Amino acid sequence: MRDLWDNIKWANLRIIGIPEGVEIDKGMENIFEEIITGSFPNLKDTEFKIQEAQRAPNKLNPKRPTPRHIIIKMAKVSDKERILKAAREKQNVTYKGTSIRLSADFSTETLQARREWQEIFKVLKGKNIQPRILCPARISFKIEGEIKIFSNKQKLKEYSNTKPRLKEILKGLL
Repeated sequence: MRDLWDNIKWANLRIIGIPEGVEIDKGMENIFEEIITGSFPNLKDTEFKIQEAQRAPNKLNPKRPTPRHIIIKMAKVSDKERILKAAREKQNVTYKGTSIRLSADFSTETLQARREWQEIFKVLKGKNIQPRILCPARISFKIEGEIKIFSNKQKLKEYSNTKPRLKEILKGLL
């Protein structure tokens, strides 16, 4: 079910940090265009087709102090990938002086699965093993000259049992 939901959201782009109510005057498509032209000058000549733009979730949660995210459904996945690549390269994206984040839109289950890799990711990064979290929720890293990819912690644990150095690094995390 998670794979199906992520497949539906594959072309979606999530914008985090745009203040509430800004879209009433300008419209979300115009806000998106302002972000692209203001933050990514190398992409401003590109015409991006947007199928849909909306705030998510539909109702405002008073217990949540942050603004609701904006979901942009792109016509082409390649456009979303180019924007995300430009955002990673720039690192600090802003909209009218406010720092915002651009990310891929995943299902709640996938986001939770990605979060489960965070502690392991931090430890591996600290040991300079070059970890990466791949889509949708796999971890990869380089060890002994080869790149290893794991989709769950059990497989990583089985592999780490064959590598004493890795087992020592991940002690207590698996």
